[in-house]
Amino acid sequence: MELTMIAKALSIGLGSIGTGIGIGMIGAKAMESIGRNPESAGKLFVPMLLMAAFTEAIAIYALVIAFTIK
Repeated sequence: MELTMIAKALSIGLGSIGTGIGIGMIGAKAMESIGRNPESAGKLFVPMLLMAAFTEAIAIYALVIAFTIK
């Protein structure tokens, strides 16, 4: 029972840490690019959102895995 809870905690914890780092890096690089070239803000917005969504999907996978561990 305790190993199951540890496995669930590790799954969602590591998935959340990776997602947090990924989204932070995406936002930081996008802001850096916009700061260097302000005219590119419109071109960067959609790819930035897509990459954030893909990164967020990893957290959802980790959550699903945490729920399926028995």
